[in-house]
Amino acid sequence: MTDLAPLWLTLRLAAIVTVLLLILGTPLAWWLARTRSRLAHVIEAITALPLVLPPTVLGFYLLIAFNPTAPLGQFWLNVTGTTLTFSFTGLVLASLLYSLPFTVQPLQTAFTQLGPAPLEAAASLGARPLDAFLTVAAPLSLRGYLTAAVLTFAHTLGEFGVVLMVGGNIPGETRVISIAIYEKVETLDYATAHLLSGLLLGLSFLILLALYALNGRRRA
Repeated sequence: MTDLAPLWLTLRLAAIVTVLLLILGTPLAWWLARTRSRLAHVIEAITALPLVLPPTVLGFYLLIAFNPTAPLGQFWLNVTGTTLTFSFTGLVLASLLYSLPFTVQPLQTAFTQLGPAPLEAAASLGARPLDAFLTVAAPLSLRGYLTAAVLTFAHTLGEFGVVLMVGGNIPGETRVISIAIYEKVETLDYATAHLLSGLLLGLSFLILLALYALNGRRRA
């Protein structure tokens, strides 16, 4: 019987990363959509780096940063008693950086298309900036949030290079489905590799199909 533990671990990782990035990416996307700072282009370029940077390069630098001898890795070890390298927590942090542009860019586009008029109307009615965002900007940007959530989730499902560099291949801890597929191919277990690959392919297709179907209904 095929061990589906890597699939459940992957789904858990993707869900956690998606929720965290929607929370953390919102203020960054909002700032990028509204700021006139000269630093905006620099921040945009840094945010988009995972789109063009080979995953193994990003994974290598994260492996160095998460190492217990590095400041970040040592701090985490002193506080929690565990390491960031070869751990599920390390995978989450690495995935946050790797999937960041798939959250920020759709949200930034949605906030930019929103324009200032709705917020100005809310302000004229006495709404504070946070209230205006929560009651006006966020609901009007729902399509952007939906797109960001789906793309982030789907992208995290298929991670390989980053998670391999940072997490390795520890059953129940860091062996996500892409790593499991690679392992099965290495051991010439093509039947299991086919099954796991088919599950991932089908799941990714259904996620994207749902996104396009919902966006099509909203346009109609």
